[in-house]
Amino acid sequence: MLRLDKFLCDVKAGSRSQVKGYLKQGLVKVNGETIKRPEYKVDEDKDVVSFQGKEITYRKYVYYMLNKPKGAVSATKDPMCLTVTELLKDTGYDDLFPVGRLDKDTEGLLLMTNDGSLAHNLLSPRKHVEKIYYARLARPLLEEKRKELEEGVDIGEGILTLPAKVERITETSIHLTITEGKYHQVKRMLQAVGNEVVYLKRIAMGGIFLDESLLSGEYRELTEEERKAAAFKKYQ
Repeated sequence: MLRLDKFLCDVKAGSRSQVKGYLKQGLVKVNGETIKRPEYKVDEDKDVVSFQGKEITYRKYVYYMLNKPKGAVSATKDPMCLTVTELLKDTGYDDLFPVGRLDKDTEGLLLMTNDGSLAHNLLSPRKHVEKIYYARLARPLLEEKRKELEEGVDIGEGILTLPAKVERITETSIHLTITEGKYHQVKRMLQAVGNEVVYLKRIAMGGIFLDESLLSGEYRELTEEERKAAAFKKYQ
């Protein structure tokens, strides 16, 4: 159960003071009855709340898929660069943050949410969440080097990375699936086998795949099916 004023604030109907004003004006109804008391308790799962004649669906947590563009940083604030949260400012949610990070020059799938528990689980090293990247390389990837990547390589930490999956697309492009999230990991893995990444894009994370219809910098909410994907079922 939630106070009605908190319910309205959570769904971005307005600030706490604005919401109290709306209530005094009789603009809010609960199950068809006009309610003016901010402390009135509502069941967010059962009660029907309407504001200015429009029914409101309560969502404590929201989940967005962003096709991160090159040049944007995976942060909530940055005095020098465009942040991924700025790209989602039109959602009305000012508490969104990226689930993990992509390098400034890396494009592709970035999940954005205000659900800290889910983000923690997806990023936990113990969960081994799969992340799939499309990488274009400076040189052809030899078969022996492909096998090295799959077995694990030393990226300068004295231990091998966890086994990866490498799908060859062309001589100089691959899909690389990893279950870790170390700093610059994909680039460092290719450097470890004598190659170099010239373009990198994440196309999937935790069973959720980038919507190919999203242009660079565009976003949309996850569908119900996507919210039921491996990222939400397996890792919660």
